[in-house]
Amino acid sequence: MKVEIWSDFACPFCYIGKRRFEAALSQFPHKEKVETIFRSFELDPHAKRDTTETIYDILAAKYGMPVEKAKGMTEQVAQQAKEVGLEYHFDTMIPTNTADAHRLAHYANAQGKMPEMIERLLKAYFTDSLHLGDHQVLAKLAAEIGLDQEQTLAMLAGDEYSEHVQADKQKAAALGINAVPFFVFNDKYAVSGAQPGEVFFNVLNKVWEEESAAPTLQFVQTDEKKDADGDNCADGSCKI
Repeated sequence: MKVEIWSDFACPFCYIGKRRFEAALSQFPHKEKVETIFRSFELDPHAKRDTTETIYDILAAKYGMPVEKAKGMTEQVAQQAKEVGLEYHFDTMIPTNTADAHRLAHYANAQGKMPEMIERLLKAYFTDSLHLGDHQVLAKLAAEIGLDQEQTLAMLAGDEYSEHVQADKQKAAALGINAVPFFVFNDKYAVSGAQPGEVFFNVLNKVWEEESAAPTLQFVQTDEKKDADGDNCADGSCKI
């Protein structure tokens, strides 16, 4: 079974949704048969790499609300994160453009370490309050999961893996995805948002049952009268 997950490192519900999906997957009897593929999605491709604005300023401007209301909104999100074992620090969060972080994820994927890189980047942004637009920070995070720090810096200095990020975004557009997290199961079923774990568990079971079911033959034939002599080929099929 294939599960594709579109997400952004600046999306608080993406980290929560990831944890809920992982919890459901851990209970799924056939989890070893599930391939999880992470896809890139940028909520704000035009976001500045460096800004003096806080996450509260950005949210207030985006949704047209007072800063205090934005703070209240993030407190609710932080509580949801806490319920799945995550610790969010919105007060010290560093808003930035996530394009290079997505490139890094694909670079890690080329070396078989995308899941570890995705997890580290999310934790770095929401829990550790690190600057995901800073190449030095990204390279150090890459080193933490076993990638070469200097090679990572060299990759980030160019535009390598940008085409991979764009390909994921184009596929998302083709599927009509305009919000994340977004989960696609076997190119057939979709789950939008950080849904409760039971939703993911039910979809996993549904897809598994459908894909594992033995194919059944359905006969389609006319009701033509067979020859009276019972010819073995009278109805268009040869019998033994």
